[in-house]
Amino acid sequence: MLLGTLVYGFVNSCILALVAMGFNLTFGISGVANFSYGAIYIFSGFTAWIFLNSIGFPYIICVIISIGLSATLGILIYHFVIKRVKGLALSEVMATFGLGLAIMELFRYFDFVGFKYTLPNIVEGSVAIGDVYLDYQRIAVVFIATALTAFIYLFTHHTKTGLAFRAIAQDERTALTFGIDSDRIGALSMGFGSALAATAAIVVLPMGTIAVEGGYDVLLNALAVCIVGGLGSTVGILFASVLIGFAQTFTANYLEPHWMMLVSLIAIAVVLCVKPSGIFGHQKELEERI
Repeated sequence: MLLGTLVYGFVNSCILALVAMGFNLTFGISGVANFSYGAIYIFSGFTAWIFLNSIGFPYIICVIISIGLSATLGILIYHFVIKRVKGLALSEVMATFGLGLAIMELFRYFDFVGFKYTLPNIVEGSVAIGDVYLDYQRIAVVFIATALTAFIYLFTHHTKTGLAFRAIAQDERTALTFGIDSDRIGALSMGFGSALAATAAIVVLPMGTIAVEGGYDVLLNALAVCIVGGLGSTVGILFASVLIGFAQTFTANYLEPHWMMLVSLIAIAVVLCVKPSGIFGHQKELEERI
């Protein structure tokens, strides 16, 4: 029982890291908390399903189209919504959250409900770790989460666009003096973050069904990980993913599975009371601002 809890706790931590990467990257670069993130996650899942089952494209083509359309949607959201309310934090949250609700409820309106909406596994089969059986799909989650983390580090440290991302994140005014277009970088960060959300969906959704309600869970988990770890901190995201991931798994195994979401809510409440900027956050605390 304990070995199974540890193994599945680690897998759950990787899932949370995957889910939170895109949200954290967009906020860290553009300073925008994209509350339509969960809707983009669900949008990518349904898009892949539609192209696979209704049109009949090969699955790899469906994945590429889904990620591309999700990235495009993120860029469009920036240009037509965020750009018009940028700098007004409450308006950004309300606008993106409202748009996310509209996207998810649109799928419900067109009767995308039920258990038939599923995506195929990347790999089939399972392996035994001691007396614990772990399917290859969850192993793929671990490898893809690790690979994406390494890719993001290399991209932001060794490419021109990635360095522009970091410049805007560190000091937007100074970056502007060097000719970096903040709106272009902001739109790219939204597109990149949306593509990461789509990638997470393609990897995680095959382990269950695609449901509109899942968008709310994804947004809540992404918020919990980012708030606990510290918005904009990659190290914080990884630490918080492990912390919350194991806490959720222990709760599901030793208490009740439906209490798992309470772990995220409690983590948010505790961190906001004790250290509002997050464990690895760089935002100034209240006493420092006064």
